[in-house]
Amino acid sequence: MDINFNKNEDHNKLLITDLKQKFAIIKLGGGEKRIEKLHDEGKMTARERIDYLLDNNSKNIEIGGFVGYGMYQDHGGCPSGGVVVKIGYIKGKQCVVVANDATVKAGAWFPITAKKNLRAQEIAMENRLPIIYLVDSAGVYLPLQDEIFPDKEHFGRIFRNNAHMSSMGITQIAAVMGSCVAGGAYLPIMSDEAMIVDKTGSIFLAGSYLVKAAVGESIDNETLGGATTHCEISGVTDYKAKDDKDALDRIKNIVSKIGDFDKAGFNREKSQKPAFDEKEIYGILPKARNEQYDMNEIIKRLVDNSEFDTYKDGYGQTIITGYARIDGWAVGIVANQRTVLKSKTGEMQFGGVIYSDSADKATRFIANCNQKKIPLVFIQDVTGFMVGSKSEHGGIIKDGAKMVNAVANSVVPKFTVIVGNSYGAGNYAMCGKAYDPRLIFAWPSAELAVMGGTQAAKVLAQIETSSLKAKGETVDEVKEKEVFDKIKARYDEQVSPYYAASRLWTDAIIDPLDTRTWISMGIEAANHSPIEKKFNMGVLQV
Repeated sequence: MDINFNKNEDHNKLLITDLKQKFAIIKLGGGEKRIEKLHDEGKMTARERIDYLLDNNSKNIEIGGFVGYGMYQDHGGCPSGGVVVKIGYIKGKQCVVVANDATVKAGAWFPITAKKNLRAQEIAMENRLPIIYLVDSAGVYLPLQDEIFPDKEHFGRIFRNNAHMSSMGITQIAAVMGSCVAGGAYLPIMSDEAMIVDKTGSIFLAGSYLVKAAVGESIDNETLGGATTHCEISGVTDYKAKDDKDALDRIKNIVSKIGDFDKAGFNREKSQKPAFDEKEIYGILPKARNEQYDMNEIIKRLVDNSEFDTYKDGYGQTIITGYARIDGWAVGIVANQRTVLKSKTGEMQFGGVIYSDSADKATRFIANCNQKKIPLVFIQDVTGFMVGSKSEHGGIIKDGAKMVNAVANSVVPKFTVIVGNSYGAGNYAMCGKAYDPRLIFAWPSAELAVMGGTQAAKVLAQIETSSLKAKGETVDEVKEKEVFDKIKARYDEQVSPYYAASRLWTDAIIDPLDTRTWISMGIEAANHSPIEKKFNMGVLQV
């Protein structure tokens, strides 16, 4: 251990503390007063409902906990997008659970809420997991209706997905535990089975006030669309529950009777903990973004028994490839190497950059994993592809295209962990969100952007100062620094992992010590969905 290790450790532990403090506030949803109001109505919160539904002391992961973070401030904010999504176990069966948070604008749907719900359904469809909807929502948030209503990835896509999942044989169960109005009323009814909580749950296309205005009929909401109406008159719902816990217990009973699933057949042995202390990750991962470190040391603290079988170890050294196990599951790892290396020709290769030989190696390795049916784990700390005349003449674009092609056409499940930089085309080649990772998540040390903050700010500041000079304004060193600092501050906010997580560019920001759980549960989920396609890279400029 040295002084740098201790400085890194202190820095990364502070990032984890900050992460936990931010999330503790988010978990309160609309705040303690609204939680109390919900309890006074005899209802549980979204998080309480999920906790009760999932098996005691079982592992679970939360998707999109930071969705909406820092967004919609003019509308009072939207913590977690007003909906809580978790992958966990119900009666030992892995499921996706989606619960509206009625403490946030009465569970109304913001644009980001729709995006998060679609992500939950995407996970269920990709992995053929049962999905449970705990409905308590006032419907679309009308002040932003133009951003959520008519487009392909908007509100209506939810119901389209309901229909597709039904045809795929994916179990969908809905419990109406509060409001369920207008177009949102279709979601539970397009599920396989639906239940409603007596006196607190209600379903209707239009509430009593709108009915009065539209057709002149005077009727109360309970008579219009309460539990008795829909269980005994309309037949819209299948079960009447006396309270939240009764509805959740009924869901548990239904899930407990679901038959076994066809497995993809990914290889798993008995899990072993890493031989090296996982907590040492905090000291290994550097505080400075340009400081070198050995990614192999991170990998050794993530994989079973710290055993990592490298592939083409001496070739294309700015990308590390090799086989390992994580919680017993066989995985192929593709990771960026930030250490500056010297090749056999004596040429320096700068860490975090993808060179032609690195791209070639990664392409071959990805093809091998597809051949062997081994899930892929991408560990990102990448600044992009190498530039300059030598790289261009050597065909870096062609080799990079091959790697991107292999990632895009890969048929085995892919999982992406962003531990440091994730810039430009490097994000794409290392399986960024656009390349369909089953799960993508970041450590608090991550940054996502077209390029690093300092470089981008310098370019943008040069453009702005040139523009000011063209207008005849005097630009001295003080003014130049003022312009640079302003742009840098804005850019730094945008490259933050919280900015990315709020927009669902990543599924979560996690403590590095939770990485093994995320990957293991992700592969377990993927094992529900047999691979039906063959790996084919198509036509390439070779």
